[in-house]
Amino acid sequence: MAKIILTGDRPTGRLHVGHYVGSLKGRVELQNSGKFDKIFIMIADAQALTDNAHQPQKVRENIIQVALDYLSCGIDPQKSTIFIQSMIPELTELTFYYMNLVTVARVGRNPTVKSEIKMRGFQASIPLGFFAYPVSQTADITAFAATDVPVGEDQLPMLEQCREIVHSFNSTYGETLVEPRIILPENKACLRLPGTDGKAKMSKSLGNCIYLSDDEETVRKKVMSMFTDPNHLRVEDPGTVEGNPVFVYLDAFCRPEHFAKFWPEYKNLDEVKAHYQRGGLGDVKIKKFLNQVLQAELAPIRARRKEWEAKLPEVYEILKAGTEKARAAAAETLHAVRAAMQINYFENK
Repeated sequence: MAKIILTGDRPTGRLHVGHYVGSLKGRVELQNSGKFDKIFIMIADAQALTDNAHQPQKVRENIIQVALDYLSCGIDPQKSTIFIQSMIPELTELTFYYMNLVTVARVGRNPTVKSEIKMRGFQASIPLGFFAYPVSQTADITAFAATDVPVGEDQLPMLEQCREIVHSFNSTYGETLVEPRIILPENKACLRLPGTDGKAKMSKSLGNCIYLSDDEETVRKKVMSMFTDPNHLRVEDPGTVEGNPVFVYLDAFCRPEHFAKFWPEYKNLDEVKAHYQRGGLGDVKIKKFLNQVLQAELAPIRARRKEWEAKLPEVYEILKAGTEKARAAAAETLHAVRAAMQINYFENK
């Protein structure tokens, strides 16, 4: 069986460093590993419209922003197929068929769905399209016969529900769909970066993000204003490392070579943590180091983004060609699904 990856993002805004360490960086590594036969990367505009139906221009404008973020992070259109979800009507048809294989109660118990509903304040006024998000995501994954799906920790319940729907379909209609495996970031700190304000999740809607496209000065200001240990009032006070956003970011981003280059006083992050915990190390020094680490990571991304921004027509052509390729693959799966369900009425026997 071919090894195939399906992954993607909703175009509701520019991508941030949480996306980068949680999935984008890993995608580039997987893309360049040579271990996969095909890689499909979806700009999930149809899913974005499930809670932005009255703001289509917002979604439309951010498609190109997400594409630029992909390319600037190192996604190579020669190795990965970048496509736009809404331009693949086969995905909509698959979603419709899969809806018959899952109950409203089961979707309602999905922890990710419950969390997203609460965060958006939908309460009883939940758009049906948004509620059916796990089913739509199953269509996205199975349409390309994905064997592996790189996700953040918050998406685990969605992938588990996908596997359930795949099992239900295959049990009912015969072995047709591929049951995907889940790929999580190896670095636990990358599973979910907190917001710069200390909130549990970095979110575009909460305004607590550091974006991949932020300029150097904007990144510096956001880092220097980050939430830390509220009880670490004086330099000499012992500080708390666990749950401290600055240290979570350092866990996710810093490497041994950063100390040699930016902070030779310490050999590694463990030494910094120990000093902070016993007191005598101020938040400003740690934030300055984090800023240097982030700037080193983001500088080449910014440079590539400027290059791609100078040739936007080429970016559009990449999206168009990728979408055509993706639609051909989805059409093959839909053909197999219709045959399995015995609704391919006019095909020759």
